[in-house]
Amino acid sequence: MEDDEKLKERVSFIHSSVGTGALVERYIEGRELYVGVLGNLQLQVLPVWELSMDKMPEECRRIATQRVKWSRKYQTKYGIKSGEAKELPNGMGGEIQHIAKRVYRILGLSGYARIDLRLDPNGTIYVLEANPNPQIAHDEDFAESAERAGISYRILLQRILSNGLRWRPGRLV
Repeated sequence: MEDDEKLKERVSFIHSSVGTGALVERYIEGRELYVGVLGNLQLQVLPVWELSMDKMPEECRRIATQRVKWSRKYQTKYGIKSGEAKELPNGMGGEIQHIAKRVYRILGLSGYARIDLRLDPNGTIYVLEANPNPQIAHDEDFAESAERAGISYRILLQRILSNGLRWRPGRLV
């Protein structure tokens, strides 16, 4: 929705037709960033990864939709790529990793997770979501970020399994 009146109409429609509360999100222009976190008590934060959607048409909102994430044809057409975040403002990479680590701890996550963020043109960081079960296939973001941190795919899977086997409810060891 582009204005408050249309938003109110839509929320009223959801309330009356579905009978539940409505979740409202605001689109934030900026860079789509992902940070993997591994561990229970001792955490390792992986390098900041970025989903680059710069070649999409101007009228498109740069949102990581199903098609953006999974359609190879769509990705090729619009030059959608992911890789280590480049040219972050000075010190911003560390700040983003710090925020991801804090979100992981605050939400009580364990084993591994991916924190999705937006960095707007003014340098403000927004947390979009915490994904407690991100894609860990060999050629996907999480595994590639771990590889960049010096963790081979085999070791990554072993660490995830070991973290799961050591986890106990109420205890983050």
